[in-house]
Amino acid sequence: MRVSIRTVLLAAAASFAAGSALAQTGEVNVYSYRETKLIQPMLDAFTKDTGIKVNIISASSGLEQRIKTEGANSPADVLLTVDIGRLEEAAKSGISQPIASAELDKVVAPQYRDPEGHWYGISLRARVVYVSKERVQQTAITYEELADPKWKGKICIRSGQHMYNNALFAAVIAKHGEAKAEEWLRGLKANLAQKPSGGDRETARDVAAGKCDIGIGNTYYWALMNDKEADKKAWADATRVILPTFAGGGTHVNLSGVVLVKTAPNKANGMKLIEWLAGETAQHMYADVNYEYPLRAGIAINPTIAGYGTLKPDAMPISKIADNKKAASTLVDKVGFDN
Repeated sequence: MRVSIRTVLLAAAASFAAGSALAQTGEVNVYSYRETKLIQPMLDAFTKDTGIKVNIISASSGLEQRIKTEGANSPADVLLTVDIGRLEEAAKSGISQPIASAELDKVVAPQYRDPEGHWYGISLRARVVYVSKERVQQTAITYEELADPKWKGKICIRSGQHMYNNALFAAVIAKHGEAKAEEWLRGLKANLAQKPSGGDRETARDVAAGKCDIGIGNTYYWALMNDKEADKKAWADATRVILPTFAGGGTHVNLSGVVLVKTAPNKANGMKLIEWLAGETAQHMYADVNYEYPLRAGIAINPTIAGYGTLKPDAMPISKIADNKKAASTLVDKVGFDN
């Protein structure tokens, strides 16, 4: 469980207090929205490969503001985050600098990086459905179909304001416009079995318990429950994953990504870390440790994730989703989605 940013930052004060002391050859300072335990194996592998020590703090919110407040004295070199919204927020807040890397440009397709280089995606996750093995017979579904009255009272989902759902709703706006998206969102709300709550794992739990037939979640949660979380294995056993698509399009995806901090005191080492994360070792680890889809071509997808079927990501540039996240949040409140 994540602790508060205040607690984490106070605990890290001993190693981060003197920013100038950290600006040394052989170190890189990472602020991360990803839990340390999820990425520590990669950072340890980076240190083993390069000899560069990684200092890291993790928090659930507020890192962009902290970097902004620290200004030129910030020890931060690299910001690691999930969700296109947070990547765009970092760029718009003025804490980033363009990343110039021919290697990254070869690995990361244009739709998964900022046109001006202020952020790059490192791995993908898809927003999918967990369906009851017993009660749902169909093997394909569209996002648009989730608003079909045939699913009335049969869908479970976490808060519509959560970043993962916000990004999906923003993608619907980008695809169909706000008016159609509002109509769709009202239809989805009408199909909910219960008030939005919990997280993605809990949607699988509620499907397994018969409270709903469909749960909306990210690809990696189901894999974690199936492979590594023995107390939740029954939830995975009762469900299966369908990769939805937009009508005439592909599956909605989001990013884990990276930002090079504008005032990075160890810029060269920050760039080494960023490029390493797009390299073969890290991309294999994103696939097999975090159950994400690697962005580097030729990296095998984890077998559990591959078992969902072939992912065909929607071709929409991720930046278009970011452009519509505020409108999506407004629509969630307008239709009373979480009420």
